Amino acid sequence: MLVCGQVLWKVGIGKSDFTFSAKGIINMITNPYILGGGIIYVFATVIWIYILSKEELSRVYPLQSLCYVVGTLAGVLIFKEYFTFNKGLGLVFIIIGAFVIVSK
Repeated sequence: MLVCGQVLWKVGIGKSDFTFSAKGIINMITNPYILGGGIIYVFATVIWIYILSKEELSRVYPLQSLCYVVGTLAGVLIFKEYFTFNKGLGLVFIIIGAFVIVSK
């Protein structure tokens, strides 16, 4: 959900001419992509609070690092960003690290 919200924000900001002014902030907030991303973040926060009530923080928090993996893939697939060897290697380390931490 976090990556989805970020993707919507990236799309929304790309479709607007944001400036640090009252009008610019209102235009940004009323942009449907940015508004949608914010709503998704609210739902993600509610779900995260529920998860924290059921699991150990030290076990579930590292799973958020998988957002880096999904975010990188979204950047490459949706926004046509470059995928480099270093990005791939970093993602492999993140996946391995998250798996090691959550394994019992």
